[in-house]
Amino acid sequence: MLNSLSGRFLILTTVFVMLAEVLIFVPSVARFRQDYLLARLERAQIASLALEADDMISAALEAELLRNAEVYNVVLRRDEVRQLALSSPIPSPINATYDMRSPSAMVLISDALTTLIDTDERIVRVIGNPVRDGGLLIEVTMDEMPLRAAMIDYGLNILVLSAVISVITAFLLFLSVQGLLVRPIKRVVGHMQSYAKSPEDARRIITPSASVTELRDAEVALQMMQTELTGALKQKQRLAQLGGAVAKVSHDLRNILTSAQLFVDRIEGSDDPLVKRMAPKLVGSIARAVNLCETTLAFGRVDEPAPILNRIKLAGIVSDVIDSERLAAGDYDLSFAEDVPAGMTLRGDGEQLYRAIFNLVRNARQAIMATGQPGEINVEGYEDDSAWWIKVSDTGPGLPPRAQEFLFQPFQGGVRKGGSGLGLVIAADLVRGHGGRLDLLKTDKTGTTFVIQLPKADLSLAPTTE
Repeated sequence: MLNSLSGRFLILTTVFVMLAEVLIFVPSVARFRQDYLLARLERAQIASLALEADDMISAALEAELLRNAEVYNVVLRRDEVRQLALSSPIPSPINATYDMRSPSAMVLISDALTTLIDTDERIVRVIGNPVRDGGLLIEVTMDEMPLRAAMIDYGLNILVLSAVISVITAFLLFLSVQGLLVRPIKRVVGHMQSYAKSPEDARRIITPSASVTELRDAEVALQMMQTELTGALKQKQRLAQLGGAVAKVSHDLRNILTSAQLFVDRIEGSDDPLVKRMAPKLVGSIARAVNLCETTLAFGRVDEPAPILNRIKLAGIVSDVIDSERLAAGDYDLSFAEDVPAGMTLRGDGEQLYRAIFNLVRNARQAIMATGQPGEINVEGYEDDSAWWIKVSDTGPGLPPRAQEFLFQPFQGGVRKGGSGLGLVIAADLVRGHGGRLDLLKTDKTGTTFVIQLPKADLSLAPTTE
């Protein structure tokens, strides 16, 4: 109960209402004291009228008048003449004087607190204005203990009433919170628990129905999240199934390409000049296709083989990539440029670097050919003291926003309709395997530029620390 939202709201409401009543309590008690003293002044003035009616009154009557007025003596001032109207013996000296003619609020509060705190029996003098213009001033002397007792009784009544009001108010607010907040929140929690049991079931997605704006916004947000999550889970399932199918297809395709490679090996022995010229290219293409099938299987197993680092010439790799893409472009108005120093040698796995550069150049070619406009692809290689750099730029249409958002995510960042989006993912993984980075340098309507950074530092040769 106390740990629930409604229980804590009940407690806080009670506390705050009591706090408000306490803040009201002091001014209320001060006002009660003021009314009490003014009433004593008025009763004393009424008692003094008996003296004006008859100059000589008996001592018994005077004592009765003073007893009824609850004062010891009454002093009236008329026409600048101070007159002791009624009097009786005072049991002790006067301890304090209170002027009730025009006191400030702070003075009234201070005097009231003093009366409540001081438990000693005191005799006080009270000065005020007579009612009905019955003189210039009226002054009485009285015992303060009855006033203190009346103030305590009044204060206790206020506190009890405040407590009752607080409890009733808190209870009503408790019921309101239960109906307006707690139950809708429990409904949302129940929907979340139900959805968690089977997130693939679209029937478990919440339907917003809350009347409170904030809760309805929360339900709408939860509905969107559940809808997206359900769709993502279904997509993951389909991708998992697709991955299994791709693995099987890649396995069978690898066997077929291996058989084709055997036939090509026999063709290499032909005396035909054209066959001799084209056979090495065909052998290389088939070998790369076999390797691609194997690496596709490895990607499905999240088991990309580690690169075998050797000293390789970048110009030869780039030249093979360009030759392959020129054949793929055919008669299309697409030019290729190579800006790689002939003697530029870097440390890496030649086959994996070929695949990385090939994926970048192939994506550029496909993007340009999809526009139907002429274009240019440039592959540039250079180095500095810390790294080797390979830059692939094109004059294509640039990457769309979705492709930029899911640039290196498999099956998400594809640009072409029907594309898998694996090209950049594989390229980035291959470059990362070399300790390098693949970054998108720029993309806009004028073209796209990717850059590969391969560090020169060989961590495997770094000195070890004991």
